Amino acid sequence: MKIAVVLALLAVAVADKLPLTNPPVAILRSSQVNPDENGAHSSDFEAENGIVFQFSGKEAEEGGANMVGYFSYPQEDGSLAEFVLDQIEFARLEDERKALESQEE
Repeated sequence: MKIAVVLALLAVAVADKLPLTNPPVAILRSSQVNPDENGAHSSDFEAENGIVFQFSGKEAEEGGANMVGYFSYPQEDGSLAEFVLDQIEFARLEDERKALESQEE
């Protein structure tokens, strides 16, 4: 039992000296509009590490929501990952490839 207590204290002392692997990130901008009487809502967020998230939308009459937005985050090489734009470009290239394949048949 005494060994367990000593090891626990040693672990706490060592952990206190370790550098933070994920230091805190400041939030530069954050606003949110909850659904109003028409069901409109939005959110806008930016952090100092380059993460940006924006969307707006309106609740659908059938349930669910119709939304548009954008987000990006920095990759390890410093470039920004723009998932939505990358996916749109991927879909465009895929459509072009399928159109070419259908012409060749």
